[in-house]
This record gives sequence, structure tokens and C-alpha cells, in this order.
Amino acid sequence: MILNETFTLSNGVQIPKLGLGTWMIGNNDAAQTVRNAIEAGYRHIDTAQAYGNEAGVGEGVRTSGVARDKIFVTTKLDAAVKTYTEAANAIDGSLQALGLDYIDLMIIHSPQPWTDFREGEHFFEGNLQAWRALEDAYKANKLRAIGVSNFEQPDLDNLLKNGTVKPMVNQILAHVGNMPFELIEYAQKQGILVQAYSPVAHGAALGNPTLLALATQYQVTVPQLCIRYCLQLGLLPLPKTANPAHMRDNAQVNFSITAVDMTLLQQIEPLTHYGEANIFPVFGGKLLADGTCVARD
Repeated sequence: MILNETFTLSNGVQIPKLGLGTWMIGNNDAAQTVRNAIEAGYRHIDTAQAYGNEAGVGEGVRTSGVARDKIFVTTKLDAAVKTYTEAANAIDGSLQALGLDYIDLMIIHSPQPWTDFREGEHFFEGNLQAWRALEDAYKANKLRAIGVSNFEQPDLDNLLKNGTVKPMVNQILAHVGNMPFELIEYAQKQGILVQAYSPVAHGAALGNPTLLALATQYQVTVPQLCIRYCLQLGLLPLPKTANPAHMRDNAQVNFSITAVDMTLLQQIEPLTHYGEANIFPVFGGKLLADGTCVARD
């Protein structure tokens, strides 16, 4: 069963091959969601400072009835944090919010603050400062592993050339119809595990005729097909759901997609219309000074 399988990070740490994403799960609901996931067999929970639910996630982990060292917890440094001092304080803030003695994996959420996401500036020096804070926390055993999210090749190269610890993970938007193969191949060649957030394209995959037909052929659901596709590419998928039935279904991926069908999936038409998710900066929205978002092409 996939929930019992692991990848090995470059530092030897074992990370479960399937995780639960918690984006847009409110703090008040996070604890029960995490307990439900752990009861269903999940041992990998993903959160972030930006999600505003670290406290609930930590409570769910602590009250799950499963030993802490059996659960892999990931959180993310807020994308706006680009100085060493801010990052060091934020790391301690996550430990406090989660109520945990250590974090299994902490990553920089984005190379740019969301207000500047993919605007051309790479914030190389700011990311180095944040990375050095993560390195120091890692060396102090506050963090078992460190990595990044949404980093492109120049962003990775900045840390690879100037850091003292190589990133162990790059968590990126990756799914059928939107798979950055060149970036994935580059990261994997560097020994960096690629995690796929939103592997079901924020639900955009559910109504795709090609995926529906192929899922029917394999006698699986479209989410199961999408998750299996990521796994066969060597990615670690992080499907998000608060529904216990969906959690269980998403873990039922004990089947193989043929080479012919993998090629078909790699050539599927783009799936990049995410509905309500488009308003969020990481998915193409622009956060304004008053806190509102506007869609961006």
C-alpha cells in the first residue's frame, strides 16, 4: 500500500510517498482533518505558515494517538520572509504554533513574495538569507530536512552554488496537463525530490474526457489516475482534501499505468483553468495593497 512506502531524501531521511495537503483547510477544522487522515493511514502532513492552520495541524498530530516519530510534518516559510533574522524567528514561530519539538521538513514557500510572484525578480540574496536560517535550524536539529517550493532552475542554482546544504525537496505545481518536465528532470539529476502539489489540478482534471475515459479503462477514479501518474514519474503527490472518504480513495493507487498511457497523459491538453484557485497569487492572482486579489493572465 502506498501509505506504507517511502522515498529517501538526499540526507537519508525517509519521507512517505503520499502526503495530505491542507491548503484552504481552516485552522478550526485542521486538527480533526489531520486526525482523520492519520486514522486512514496517512503519515505525511503538509502545511504552511501562509495557510494559517499550523496550530490546528499540530494539534491533530499531537492528539492522533500515533507516535510523533511516525508522522512526517512539513511546513513552509512564508514567501515574504527574505532576511536571516526574520527567517530564524519564523522557524521558531512554526515550532511554537505546531507545538512540536522538531519539524520533519521546512521549505521556502516561494522564491518571490506572492505580490511579486513570477514578475522577473529572483530575490537571490533574500533567498540565500532565508536558506542560511534553514541550514542553521537543520544543523541545530530543529528540522530533519530542508527544501524549497516553486523554485525554478536559476533559483535552485543559487542555493546549490552558494549554500552549504543542498535542497532536499522542491515542491511545485505539477499535474496531468501541467507538468514542467525540464525542471523536474533537472531537480532529480541534482538529487532533489520533487513533490507535486495539486496533483488533481484543483479539480480541473475531474471533468476531462480523456482522463475520464482512461480512468474507466483502469477501473479507478480520475484522482487515483492523476496521483498514480505523478508517482510513476518519481514525484511525491500531495492531494488536498478534508473528506475522509476521499482521503481513503486517494490512497488506493495500487495499479500501474502502461507506458503507452503514460505517454498519452504526458501529451494531454493543458489543464490550467483552476476556477476559484486562480485568484490566489501562487496560481496567477495579484495581491493588492488592500489585501484583495485580482486575476492575472
